This record gives sequence, structure tokens and C-alpha cells, in this order.
Amino acid sequence: MPFKFSSHSNSLSHSILKRRNFYVFLILISLLIFMFVFSLNYQRFDVHENTKPSWFEFIAQDFHSKAKIKIGLVNIIPRSMDEKLDAIRSRVNIVPIHFDHVDENLKWNDFFPEWIDEEDKVNKPKCPNMPMPTLKNYKDLDVVVAKVPCGERSMEEKGVRDVFRLQVNLVVANLAVEAKGLEKLESDHRNMYVVFVGSCSPMVEIFRCDDLLMHQSDFWVYKPDLKRLKHKILMPVGSCQISPGYAETGKETWMSYLPQSLGKNKSNVQGPKLAYVTVLHSSEEYVCGAITLAQSILLSRKSMFEPIDLVLLADDSIGAESTRGLRTAGWKIRRIQRIKSPFAKEKAYNRWNYSKLRIWQLTEYDKIIFIDSDLLVLKNIDSFFAYPQLSAAPNEDVMFNSGLTVVEPSQCMFEYMMNKTSKVKPYNGGDQGFVNEVFTWWHRLPSKINYMKSFKKIGDNKHQIQEDVYTIHYLGLKPWMCYRDYDCNWDLQDHYVYASDSANEVWWKVYDTIPTHLQSYCAMTRKSNENFVWNRKLARNASLSDQHWRIEVKDARKMKYLD
Repeated sequence: MPFKFSSHSNSLSHSILKRRNFYVFLILISLLIFMFVFSLNYQRFDVHENTKPSWFEFIAQDFHSKAKIKIGLVNIIPRSMDEKLDAIRSRVNIVPIHFDHVDENLKWNDFFPEWIDEEDKVNKPKCPNMPMPTLKNYKDLDVVVAKVPCGERSMEEKGVRDVFRLQVNLVVANLAVEAKGLEKLESDHRNMYVVFVGSCSPMVEIFRCDDLLMHQSDFWVYKPDLKRLKHKILMPVGSCQISPGYAETGKETWMSYLPQSLGKNKSNVQGPKLAYVTVLHSSEEYVCGAITLAQSILLSRKSMFEPIDLVLLADDSIGAESTRGLRTAGWKIRRIQRIKSPFAKEKAYNRWNYSKLRIWQLTEYDKIIFIDSDLLVLKNIDSFFAYPQLSAAPNEDVMFNSGLTVVEPSQCMFEYMMNKTSKVKPYNGGDQGFVNEVFTWWHRLPSKINYMKSFKKIGDNKHQIQEDVYTIHYLGLKPWMCYRDYDCNWDLQDHYVYASDSANEVWWKVYDTIPTHLQSYCAMTRKSNENFVWNRKLARNASLSDQHWRIEVKDARKMKYLD
């Protein structure tokens, strides 16, 4: 007989099912409420944690013994950080830094003029006013936090030349150094941190990548070398003034501001590791120039006892024979891989000039003076090692000439520049234009330390060089590429500005002091002689007014060529 549900059993089953569904409903509701409450608590906890500045815990561990960490805010309105500061309010003392903004009518050219009167000893050139905070009001800061303005252009395209950006960086540097006090730099090892927040980076010219401890997308944390930083803020705010006379005899005050590894004292007999450096790449055309440069440096230092190395970076184009001559002349040879200039034209003279960036990889040296191999050193320039990176003589507009520069080697700085090579477009496609976009803030050395053989004054027909210059930079056709009887730049009208018989005579006097077996590296090539003869013929046909084409050439090198 088939089994049948009774009405009573159906009712009971239905009641059980309803009760079970009710319990399931209660459980689900409870779970939803629990998850909602947990979510709120989690979000509240997460928001609370995120309100802490992400850089704070990184540096706070160094101040565990302090009741409160004193933080100065530069170019930051405290209330804009209230949410983040609330999370650390019990651990910090916030100090807004007050300073007047630089006059908005002042432009970069006002601080980096093309020309100043370097000879006037009475009315010395002055820089425009760059307001700083009253530093005595901000003693004993532990951390300086700043927001850097971006300027008008992105560093990805061109160097940022923004006056207010420079001011903020200099304010931070001054606060960091003065917070500890000058007298404490020798003995005080308390920590000082600098933090930059926001999307715009600090100036690498002032805050070294070697001192960078942490970098994330929106902040940079530095523990600066305060002595090095002090050395920089002793410089004028721009090239509107010559760098101070630290190098003058009896005024070597710069020594006390250098890191201990660079300061000569009784406990550090060895002193700093220094070098003169030049670079040869792509051809052997400048080997003679490098040999003569080495001779001129050695002659200028013949009464000096402190050892300073001569280092030459050379790529594979410099052959074994040339290498022997360069070593004999005094250079220590370092082999390098050359670096292409990404913005130079295919056959441009400066196509491989980015190879000069390799000088920053000479990290075994504390400081170097880079010198192009078409310069001669006439007076001792050792004292210019006193100045910080980057110190150079002016060129044009707001630029410096990179033919002689004071550099502080750094591997991370080299890597920083290499990361910029494809993004920063130099005005001339070469290394000088590029380095000027990286080091927009630089220190002006006297023009006489890099005296450029260029005569642009109308009516200046004699083209006489000054007598008291430290070096001569042989622009135009090089002396060893001509006869010694006169500067062959006279034979080309578009090279007139580079022509100078007096400068040519100086170069050949140094050449005459080179050992005879090294002079052979300056022999004329058959091709250079053919070019010289052709240009001389053109000058004669054009009856050029200087009439150098009339001079009888007696240079013995015209009888023997270097093929």
C-alpha cells in the first residue's frame, strides 16, 4: 500500500522548515552585522595608520631617547598636514619656518648674469637679495620638512631654473646646518634629517644623492653631510658674485668646513685624494694636446710637494703607442667605454662627448679638477680644489664653460645623470649643454682660470692674451694642428675670433720643454698639412687684411709627417 503523508505530518514538517530558515536568517544577519562592524573598525584603523607621514617611522627610531622630535616646516602650511600630524602629535614639536619670499620680479638671469666686473676690488658685484629665515629663531631642529615648487619646466625636458625653488632649497640647507650650530659641526654627532615631500624633487646640486636614505614617489629622506652642506651655503646664491677667496694664502677657511676625510690636520696626514683629469675618446687627434697639458700642469706644480694625480680616461681608439706616450707624460690611464650624446647629429664633433660624464665614476678621489685637453695651465691652480661641486668659469647667458670644472665624484650622481641623458635636451647637443641642465646652480670661478682664446671686440686686431691668466683654452683650430709660425685661425675668416699669435707662442714654449721623444706625438699629419696649405692659399687669394699668409713658414715639422 503506498505511503501517504498525513495532514498532521505535513504541518509539522512545515513548522520545522520555517524554524530552520529563521535560524539561518538570524545567522546570516549576524554575520553581515559582524562583517560591517569589523569593516568599520578596520577602515578606522587603516585611516588612522595612513594619517602618519610615511617617512616618519623611518627616522623616528634615531630619536627614541628624545621626548619630542622638533620638526621645521618649510613652504608648508601646518593645517594642510593636520590629518597626518595628528597621528604623531604626541611625539613631535611642529615649528613653521617663516621667511619672506624672494621678489617675484627677479629672474634666474639676475642671479646668474653672463658678465660681472671681476676686476673691481672696491665696488664688488653683489647678488640680489635672497631672503633667509632668522636662523637664530630655529635652533635645535631635528628634522626639516619642505615642499619644493616645481618651477616652469619639467626636469624631464630641461633643467629647472626657478628662483623660488632655489630659495626653498637654500632655506632648507641653511636651517639644517645652522640648527646644529657652526661650533658643533666638529663634535656633535646628533642626527639631522631633511625631508622633501610632494611631486617635485629637491636640487641635486645642493642635496647629494650620496646622502639620500630613502625615496618613494612623494618623498625624499636625506641625512646630509653637514660639513659639505655648510661648504655649499658659504657660496654666493648665484654666479652674480665670484666665489669667496678661500683659496688665497692665509684665507684657507674652507678647510674647516670640509668632511674630515678631506681636511688636512695633524691626525690626518694624508689629506684629501685629489686629481687633475682629462678624457680622450673617438680618435687620437688630441693626444698631443693631452701630453702638452700634462707638461703644463707639472711645470706649474714643480715647487709643490703634495701629490696630486694626473688621470686620463681613454676609450679603445687610443692605441698602444699613444698610451705609452701619455703614460710617459705623466698620465695614469683608465680605460672607459665611450657614451653617445643622444641629441648630437650623426657626424657632429660632440657625438661622443657624453663620455666625459665618466669623470664622476672616479670615486677613489675626493675631488677632481676636470680639464679639456685643449687647455694649457700657466699658473698653479691647486688652490681651486677648495671649491665645491660644481665650480666653473662663465661661458654665455646663464651657462658655465665645462672645459675646466671642479667635480666631486659620485657613482650615484653618474647614474642619476645617465638616467637623464635621453630626457634632458642640451642647447648644444653635447656634454656642456647637458651638464648645465643638471647643475643649474653653480659657483663662479674667475674667468682667468679658464681663459678662452676668443676675441669678439670690434677693432681688436692684435688679439693679445692677458698676462696673468691661470690657463688658456685654445678654441678654434688647435696649435699642434698648425705650423708654429703663427695661429692658422687667421687663415679662416669665420675663425678670426679665435686667432692669437701671443696665445700660439705660449703653447709652443711649453711644447719646447717636452722631452724630444714625446714631441714626436705632435708631428703634423699629411692631411693637416694639406688643409693648412689650402686655407693659406684661400687667405692669400682673398688678400685678408691681417696678411698672415705672407709669413714664411719655417716650422721644421712640415718636413716630416705623422701618417
